Amino acid sequence: MRILCADDEADIRTILALALSLAPGLEATIVESGHEVIARAGEGWDAFVLDGMMPGLDGFDTCRQLKADAATAAIPVIFLTAKASRDDVQRSLALGAAGCLPKPFDPMTLGADLLGLLSR
Repeated sequence: MRILCADDEADIRTILALALSLAPGLEATIVESGHEVIARAGEGWDAFVLDGMMPGLDGFDTCRQLKADAATAAIPVIFLTAKASRDDVQRSLALGAAGCLPKPFDPMTLGADLLGLLSR
């Protein structure tokens, strides 16, 4: 499963790359912005993982654009964010996200957690 992940924090990107490399069956590409996700959205991804709070194009606006494009509308979006309040979770689901995982996350279980949300 090919996943495109976006997070603006370099440390989180490093942890994401390591955590997802441990998950069998996941091939993750990590970028630093919503703009990069939109630019690479047509590359045949199976899922997108977005940080909710990023400068420029945040995760919510990135999700909105992905869901508005017929070429990417059916690809699942998962939020991995410190903004995991009930309102933010409802907002992400209303935009069409498949789910939310809170930060901080457990790097040892992140791959399984993502696969669990994607298998729903």
